[in-house]
Amino acid sequence: MDAYDAWVRGRVSASRYRHTLGVVKAARRLAEIHRCDVEKASAAAFCHDAAKGMPKDALLSKAEEGRWPLDWVDRMRPDLLHGPVAAILCYEELGIRDEDILNAIRYHTTGRPDMSLLEQIVYLADLIEEGRDFPELPRLRKLAEQDLTETLTEAFDLILRFILESGDLIHPTTIHARNWYRTKINANKEEESMIGQ
Repeated sequence: MDAYDAWVRGRVSASRYRHTLGVVKAARRLAEIHRCDVEKASAAAFCHDAAKGMPKDALLSKAEEGRWPLDWVDRMRPDLLHGPVAAILCYEELGIRDEDILNAIRYHTTGRPDMSLLEQIVYLADLIEEGRDFPELPRLRKLAEQDLTETLTEAFDLILRFILESGDLIHPTTIHARNWYRTKINANKEEESMIGQ
């Protein structure tokens, strides 16, 4: 972890590094609770924002160089590419080959349907780390310790509302992720009601 820490510290601002440490702490806690590999959660959390400070043209260029499939939203909002680009940098500069770690880094901003346990943990750790502050946060923190699927569903709804209110573009992968988790929650509720009959 020291190597990841030093590498990230050299790439990001002081405030982004503080956020990163908060994400590492939250990811480790969620990994322990949900029986996920704590070291993999730490590695992905340390590296998730490694490309956050890159200029937009550099993000686009690195994504193209790394053969990341770009759509028009990526081109309009290159800042959303900091996850995929961070994964490319981790592969090239740190030698990380674990696809689960790389995916957790790639999708920590947009999410995606059917995320692995590690991906879910890093996505939520980024949202609920101790440096964040928004009204729904206490409920999400508590819920994340109990039910990741339900937390993700609520988190996607919350994020989409925020993006709509800001008037910004919504990445299609986030919409697909929200719909996938909403469908899963609805199916679970139907199953529970049938069992209760």
